[in-house]
Amino acid sequence: MLAAAQRLRRREDFAATIRNGRRAGRGALVVHFLNPGLSQPGVAPFEGDARSEDGAGTHAEGAGARAGFVVSRAVGNAVVRNAVKRRLRHLVRPRLAELPEGSVIVVRALPEAARVGYHALEQDLDAALQAARRPKSRGERR
Repeated sequence: MLAAAQRLRRREDFAATIRNGRRAGRGALVVHFLNPGLSQPGVAPFEGDARSEDGAGTHAEGAGARAGFVVSRAVGNAVVRNAVKRRLRHLVRPRLAELPEGSVIVVRALPEAARVGYHALEQDLDAALQAARRPKSRGERR
């Protein structure tokens, strides 16, 4: 399980990461990576960073990297989706320490994630993270 400070929970945080971050798909998953230090000028990645209306604290600056997971019903029934999420959490946990301070990733599992083995999922995650973190080339959009 990820620590509470390492988890994305708010819809707005997921949306900001998907909208403003870099995307890379490999095999059974897609990774959206957002490094607020390198994001576009004038774009606030998280609108309500200080504190939400219900009093729950959100991500504070300098609190390390965070991760969120999206596993839709297309992946399988609830048992299969939860197994995929557990595998992904286990794979992402050690990789968060390698990410820059304040960065956020959203890992979206594709239906293939339910059928591939642990090591194939690990290779897909590493390749997608590496691609998403790669600097933009001159001709690339966004």
